[in-house]
Amino acid sequence: MDNNILVLIAVFVLIIYFSPSIIAISRKKRNASAIFALNLFLGWSFLGWVISLVWALTKDSIQINIEKKKKEKPEQVYQGKK
Repeated sequence: MDNNILVLIAVFVLIIYFSPSIIAISRKKRNASAIFALNLFLGWSFLGWVISLVWALTKDSIQINIEKKKKEKPEQVYQGKK
């Protein structure tokens, strides 16, 4: 019975520890892998865990791709002789 309780506690702690990563993946964040890496390596410090949680909860900014039109060559106008 003690082993079952220890396993449940370990699972609970891992879920809490990786909750920023779970949130980022479930929200389909663009930087979910970076959030996971931050959570994995710096989540042990409270500050790293809070930063990854805040990052996971923030809304992704909308990227607008503006393509510059290529300057088209003006049509060659026939001017008589070549």
